[in-house]
Amino acid sequence: MITSEQQRTATAYWTVGPGKGELRREDLPAPGPGEALVRTLYSGISKGTELVVHNDRVPECVAEAMAAPNQDGAFPYPVKFGYLTVGIVEAGPENWTGKTVFCLYPHQDRFIVPVESLTVVPAGVPARRAVLTGTVETAVNGLWEAGPRLGDRVAVIGAGLVGGMVAKLLSAFPLGRLQLIDVDSAKRAFAETLGVDFSHPDDALPDCDIVIHCSASQEGLKRSLQLAGDEGDVIEMSWYADRNVTLPLGEDFHARRLSIRASQVGVVARARRHRRTNADRLELAVSLLRDPGFDVFLTGSSTFAELPDAVQRLSDGTLDALCHVIEYPVIEDPVSESPSTEGTR
Repeated sequence: MITSEQQRTATAYWTVGPGKGELRREDLPAPGPGEALVRTLYSGISKGTELVVHNDRVPECVAEAMAAPNQDGAFPYPVKFGYLTVGIVEAGPENWTGKTVFCLYPHQDRFIVPVESLTVVPAGVPARRAVLTGTVETAVNGLWEAGPRLGDRVAVIGAGLVGGMVAKLLSAFPLGRLQLIDVDSAKRAFAETLGVDFSHPDDALPDCDIVIHCSASQEGLKRSLQLAGDEGDVIEMSWYADRNVTLPLGEDFHARRLSIRASQVGVVARARRHRRTNADRLELAVSLLRDPGFDVFLTGSSTFAELPDAVQRLSDGTLDALCHVIEYPVIEDPVSESPSTEGTR
């Protein structure tokens, strides 16, 4: 069983300087009314956003807006940042104890949050796969923003984690055409695994009703404008952080009356904002993960003790990954887990 000493402390990952992170021990109070103590099973590294934080590239003017829901500290550092965590409730309200849950929480082995911050992982969704819930939520929000219709011609530019996730969800839509586009021809095999047509940007088909841009590159956004059909929509899902982007707005943008709309997961997309809450969106996202096809996005793992090194290796390019999973130590005689965690450790 968990000792009182273990309950009083936790270990968390902190960014403590440009390109530097470390594990820190901190006090952990007992859960109060309406709060739950969660023991982490897995967390995922959201490579794009977390590396922006790791490399001190969050613009000061949006630092407050870009804070994660349960972030501790402030940008640039020291800051405890992250939001793809799955664990098991060890203490709290009786109807929550023993449940496997997803939480938008940083990398930490135990944590306490209000139960309203937790999303129950349903039966049929392994705990490891459930770390993708936050990324699926991002993709769902982008599709709510884009609003694809029957027979639409859609292009997704950027075959990374978010772009691949968007293409995966779109593959179930009754579209007229769907292409996943990337400069890296090696991504063709990834697209085939998703059941989606792949194209290099030079060969991509034009006259799209919707182009969803996820490459976080100036050239990718420029190509998005070229591929959109007259009066078409470009949905921008990339975050450029402190990088400046230059676009040829004297070309396709004005002449063909194109639209560029931002999609950012911090708020529910405008088209659903009055009828869906953030909690509704998370419940939808985790339910979609019953599909084992999402396992293709889990591309490697490290132990919690190896987390600082894993983040640095992702940053310097020596570790390649879509979603890199962090595995937490198994505690002897833990609280019984729900069926959704069976076979995951």
